[in-house]
Amino acid sequence: MATIQEAEVQFAQRLASNDKPTRTKALKKLRKYISVRSQNGKGGFTGDELLKLWKGLFYCLWMQDKPLLQEELSKQISGLLHSFQSVDSQLLYVESFLQTFKREWTGIDRLRMDKFFQLVRFMFRQTFEMLRRKQWDSSVVSRFLELLTAQVLQSGSAAPMGLQYHILDLYMTELAAVGSAELTADQNLVFIDPFCKTAAKTKDQTLLRAICSSIFSTIIDQAPFAIEDLMKELKAADASDSDSGQASEEEEEPKAVSKKTTGKQMNGTNSDEEDDLLHLEDSDTELADDGEIGPVLQFDFASLADKLFELASRSNTPNQNRQRLYKIIKVLRNLSEGIFPQDEYPEEVSTDEDDEMFGSRKRMKRKRGLAEEEEGEGGGGPTAKKRKGNFDRAIDLLSWKQSSPQSVQRGRRSSCSHRRCQGEEDQFRCEGSEEKDEGCRWLAFWITSAGRSVNASTGGRGGMP
Repeated sequence: MATIQEAEVQFAQRLASNDKPTRTKALKKLRKYISVRSQNGKGGFTGDELLKLWKGLFYCLWMQDKPLLQEELSKQISGLLHSFQSVDSQLLYVESFLQTFKREWTGIDRLRMDKFFQLVRFMFRQTFEMLRRKQWDSSVVSRFLELLTAQVLQSGSAAPMGLQYHILDLYMTELAAVGSAELTADQNLVFIDPFCKTAAKTKDQTLLRAICSSIFSTIIDQAPFAIEDLMKELKAADASDSDSGQASEEEEEPKAVSKKTTGKQMNGTNSDEEDDLLHLEDSDTELADDGEIGPVLQFDFASLADKLFELASRSNTPNQNRQRLYKIIKVLRNLSEGIFPQDEYPEEVSTDEDDEMFGSRKRMKRKRGLAEEEEGEGGGGPTAKKRKGNFDRAIDLLSWKQSSPQSVQRGRRSSCSHRRCQGEEDQFRCEGSEEKDEGCRWLAFWITSAGRSVNASTGGRGGMP
C-alpha cells in the first residue's frame, strides 16, 4: 500500500513540474497506469489517491501557457475518465475533480480562470459521453445526479458561487451536445431533477435566480427550436417510410438505369441533390446569423410544469421560491398548449416619431389631471382649477424660454396642424381640437396671462410685446 501511495505522490510531483517535457511524459505514463491498474480486480483507486492525482493535474494545467496548448491539455485530462474500466472508478474520478476544484477555486487568479473554466466544461462533456457509452443507464445516471447534488447544489457542499454558476451555465449546452439525438423528454426531465428540487428548497436567492435563468429560462427560450427539430424528425421518419416503400419498386427497374443514376449523383449533376445541398448551406448560414443555437433538448412542458408545481406547493417551500416557480409554471403550461411567450405591445404600434410624442402627451395629460385634482381640493370650481393649472404651465413655459419676447412671439405665431404648437418645446403640443387653430387659442391665452404676470412682477421687463 505504501508503494502505491508513493506512486501517486510521484505522479503529482511530475505533473506539477516546471519542465514541460516532464509534465507531458508524466501525463502519458499516468494514462497507461490508470488503464492497467483499473483492469486489475483488486486494484481499484481510493478517494485519497485520486485526490493526490487531481492535485497534480490541477497544477499541470496551472503551469501550461498558450491557449491552444491549454485546450489540448484540458482534453487530455478530461479524457482520462475513459481510461478507468469501472463505473465506480469513473464516478470517483469525477467526484475527486469536483472536490479539488472546490478546494482550489478561490486561489485561481483572473488571468488563469479561463483555462480552468474550459477544463470544467470538458470534464462535464466527457462525463455525459461516459453516460452515453453506458446507454444512459438509469442507475448510472441517478448516481451521477446524486454526486452532482452533494458536491455542488446542496447548502452544505461548500461549493464556491463562481463554480456553481459556471456549471449551471454549461450544463444544458453540454448535455444537448452529447445526447440531444438520443435522449427522450422523460430522460431530460430526470437530468434536470436536481435543479428542480434545489430551486424549491434553497434559501439562497442568488442560486435560485441562477437556476431559473440557466436551466428553466433556457428550456423556455429553446422551445421553438425544440419543436422545430421534432417536426424535422417526424418528417424525416415519414420520408424514410416512403423511401422504403419506393425501394421495392425501384428494385424491379433495370440495373443499367440504376448505374446511370448513381453516376449522375457521383458526378454532382443531380439537380435534386444540388438543391438539397444548397438548402443545407442556407440553413447553416441562417443558424450562424442567429447566433448558432446548436442542438437543443426535447422536454414535455406539461410534465415539467406538474413536477415544479408539486415541489412548489409543498408547505416547507419558501414563499419567494414558490412565487418565482409559479411564474415559470404558468409559462410552461402555456407552452404545453402551444402558446409561446412574447412581449406585450400596445394595440396601436407605429414607427412614426409623432406617435412616440403622442404617448408622451398622454402620460403628461394624466399627470396634469392628477395635479388639477390635488389643486381642486383646496377650493374653487372646475373653471378656477383649470385656469390655475394653465397659468402654472405657462409660467413653466416662460421660464424655459428665459422670458424671451422673440421666443414667445415665435411660439404664438406657430400654426397648429397637430404637429408642433410651441416651437422646439415638445411637451406643449395641441391636444384637444379637431379644428386647425383651436388648441393654439388656448396656448395664446396661457402665454398672455403669464406675460401679464411677468410684467407685473418684473416692472415691465421681459413681458409680452
